[in-house]
Amino acid sequence: MQPSDFRIIFMGTPEFAVPSLHALLDAGYSIRGVVTSPDRPGGRGLKLIESAVKKYALEKGLLILQPEKLKAPEFLEELKKLEANLQIVVAFRMLPEVVWNMPELGTINLHGSLLPQYRGAAPINWAIINGEKETGVTTFKLQQAIDTGNILLQKSFLIGDSDTAGDIHDRMKNIGAALLISTLEGIADCSLKETPQSIVSEPGLHVAPKIVTETCKINWAESINQVHNLIRGLSPDPGAFTYLNNKLFKIFRSAKTKEIPGSPPGEYKTDKKTFLSFACTDGYIIPEEIQLQGKKRMGIKEFLRGYNFEETN
Repeated sequence: MQPSDFRIIFMGTPEFAVPSLHALLDAGYSIRGVVTSPDRPGGRGLKLIESAVKKYALEKGLLILQPEKLKAPEFLEELKKLEANLQIVVAFRMLPEVVWNMPELGTINLHGSLLPQYRGAAPINWAIINGEKETGVTTFKLQQAIDTGNILLQKSFLIGDSDTAGDIHDRMKNIGAALLISTLEGIADCSLKETPQSIVSEPGLHVAPKIVTETCKINWAESINQVHNLIRGLSPDPGAFTYLNNKLFKIFRSAKTKEIPGSPPGEYKTDKKTFLSFACTDGYIIPEEIQLQGKKRMGIKEFLRGYNFEETN
């Protein structure tokens, strides 16, 4: 098969998916249509905001579908009319079987982990929160249970000790785009072998559920490594948080020191000019980039220059 023999429907929404769509077009693949989320109100004035994928698709003159419901008869009819023989999903909603089972070559998903590790909605975040030193991307065939289809290709890369979820996201979106092209090349020349995954939960497998507010609250009774990893894993969004004098205090980047704490977990010490740290069980976390409730995101020195500490913690 040649790239032009693939008749592809691309499904994706956020900026993470844009490099994959770009790589497909750049390699000469035929994109019959792009499915993305409907425009949503947001920002000041609640103006309708287009997804990153829609913006890119408009620039390239691609057909765009924005269904509210993926089982809606009118949407299914539009898909059938496009006569795609392959669908590719990158950072999109969970598809019903009537959609993912429609094309003759099936539906390929690009996932941000080395499956079967970190199945779920937030694989980048949880890999960093759990202190992993390596992550990667996987292409696999969709089936009914989430992130459990046959594996096609994988590519691993290292996570640095100071890497945030944002850093890994930006690296991964391009690595994933390249892996997607390699996957289609393997399908085209029949060199690709599918590897089944077990759909049963096994010891040692981590999951990646949606991040919720409780996930983001820092527990200072944990080790400095655990707190540092939580901060990295939730940066830049939604951000790990604690409270500073009864105001929400988000920390986006941090350093750590093994100095034996002389104060209980969560208590801070500061020179009120250049230095602020919070006690953990085995050392101190030193915030480097923060955001106080009602203020902009800033470096710690800028924050301390303008913050008036109260007399008590």
